[in-house]
Amino acid sequence: MPSRLPEPSADERAHSDRLLQLLRELIAAHGPLPFAQYMERCLYAPGLGYYSAGKTKFGAAGDFVTAPELGELFARCVANVMQPVLAVLGEQADVFELGGGSGAFAEAALRALGAGGTLPRQYLILEPSADLRERQRGRLRANLPAELHARVRWLERPPGQEWHGVLFANEVIDALPTTRFCVHAGEIHEEHVMLDGEGRLRRVDRPADALTAGAVRHVERDLGAGFADGYRSEILPQLPYWIQAVAGSLSAGLMLFVDYGYVRREFYLPERDDGTLMAHYRHHAHNDPLFLPGLNDLTASVDFTALAEAGNSAGFNVAAYLPQAQFLIGAGLQEVFEQVQARAADEHARYRLAQQVKKLMLPDQMGERFQAMLFVRGLDALPLPAELLAADQGGRL
Repeated sequence: MPSRLPEPSADERAHSDRLLQLLRELIAAHGPLPFAQYMERCLYAPGLGYYSAGKTKFGAAGDFVTAPELGELFARCVANVMQPVLAVLGEQADVFELGGGSGAFAEAALRALGAGGTLPRQYLILEPSADLRERQRGRLRANLPAELHARVRWLERPPGQEWHGVLFANEVIDALPTTRFCVHAGEIHEEHVMLDGEGRLRRVDRPADALTAGAVRHVERDLGAGFADGYRSEILPQLPYWIQAVAGSLSAGLMLFVDYGYVRREFYLPERDDGTLMAHYRHHAHNDPLFLPGLNDLTASVDFTALAEAGNSAGFNVAAYLPQAQFLIGAGLQEVFEQVQARAADEHARYRLAQQVKKLMLPDQMGERFQAMLFVRGLDALPLPAELLAADQGGRL
């Protein structure tokens, strides 16, 4: 790995070695692991995976920064979009957040919804990481008024009974274990992780199963051309099943996904012939997913065309698709900014607020790299801000 990456501590290296030993045992017992299974272990293996261990993930002390960690602007804009939907659905409506991060979004969103008089009956959080669940519990218990905190509930699995309200997920789909495929002599292969003669991890391609091959052929048909020999990228053949699992019981309401990615024809550009897979380690991005397993966040960009197809197959309609900057403008960022700025304590606070806006909005930061996709089901009208709907770029899908 390039020397520009920070050196891990002895404890971090020992932690990674423990996960590496688990991976070696799995490969020895079952043969080469499909990359998606390798990624799942690296991120979620109990006590050892990146999201399952106690290491700080977010902010300056972690490996990356998400929009809710920057401050309250993002969450308050999202709350502006939630409010009219919750108002239409009534007092039995819930908010369901997938992957609650540090709890920063839930804290700011609940405060904003409370101030707007549209509190959900429950604020549900599905967080696969036990460590993050405890961090969320501690933050929300310490920072929220009792009447708001009482509405928060953590789930072990998606709601099994029908419900209505808003499902929200920020930077969740990019962390779904992704399948890596490659084309060899016109045939679809799937990337696996195996051991070399000295017990080191290395990647190898094997013929793809029918599900993966069928998903890749679908993309080729949609693009109107086959992939060139040697082309390598990512695909989520499980995405329709995942959407159905997490949102199938949402009978009426809104789904909002915010993540980094592209429409399909941009995701699979000919020159993007090694895909979008990235590893994040202490605010450094690199492209070696085998480096220090368990210490890196592994992610792949989202094919938003595939997300639209998956939502449609689960019975939802795409209400809007647009870059994050346009989404935030349509969700009332200017008014939110002015409100927060008016109560800023000093010049330093105002400066940090301005930096927050730049990070959220500039094209080379989050403004264009991140996209928002909104789905609806079971609503007679579309209670979304007119400015947001006017900025819809769904025709690009």
